[in-house]
Formats: sequence, structure tokens, C-alpha cells
Amino acid sequence: MSDSDRLGRFLKTKVRGAGRQFEEAKQAFAKARREAASDGSGPPVKLVCRRYAEKRSVRLDSAGRPACFESGHGDCEGCVEDIKAGCIETWE
Repeated sequence: MSDSDRLGRFLKTKVRGAGRQFEEAKQAFAKARREAASDGSGPPVKLVCRRYAEKRSVRLDSAGRPACFESGHGDCEGCVEDIKAGCIETWE
């Protein structure tokens, strides 16, 4: 077997492994996102997450905080203040 054949097989193996790992991470992220969105008891709210700069549909808990809220994090605290003030950034 030539060096180029071994190199080609090695690269294919690594690329396939990276593809599988990416797909597993993508599925785990989607699952965690679904769980976070359905975790709260209030109505779903569409907002733009300040912390991760992404669009989210989340439920609010009884204190008016999104399911993804982390106490003490500046972006999360600011988001809750905006929710309470009624001026959250939303999306359609």
C-alpha cells in the first residue's frame, strides 16, 4: 500500500469521526435547548438572548425569568429587567 493510500484512508477516518462528533454535539445542543424551552411553567416568550446572541423561544418561571436564566450573570440579569419592564427584544 502506498503512502498516499494510507494518508487518504487516515484522512477519511478522521473526517468521518469529526462529522459524527459534530452531529452528536448538534443533537445534544438541540435536546438541551428543547428542554430549556419547555422547562418553565409560564407562556413561551420569543426573545433575543443577550448572553449568547441568539433567538430563543423560552418559557418564564413564576418569577418571570426565562428557563435559561443564570443568577449573577450580567446579561441574564439585564434580560430579566427588560422582561419586567416589557421592553425585551423579540422576533417573529
